[in-house]
Amino acid sequence: MKNITLNVSGMSCGHCVKAIEAAVGKLDGISSVEVHLETGKVDVAYEEVKVNPEAIKEVIDDQGYDVQ
Repeated sequence: MKNITLNVSGMSCGHCVKAIEAAVGKLDGISSVEVHLETGKVDVAYEEVKVNPEAIKEVIDDQGYDVQ
């Protein structure tokens, strides 16, 4: 299990949190997603053999948020 913390801008409310958690959580190999609205960070635990950081970033980007 690997962990990654992403800096995500554009999040402003509870809806943003739910949208990101739901979208990333649907990816195969994700074990947990925790969005920290106040700091603009998203912590993700994932299985490296099933999903990679680029796929996680792409899903967040597709929701309309900027990922660094």
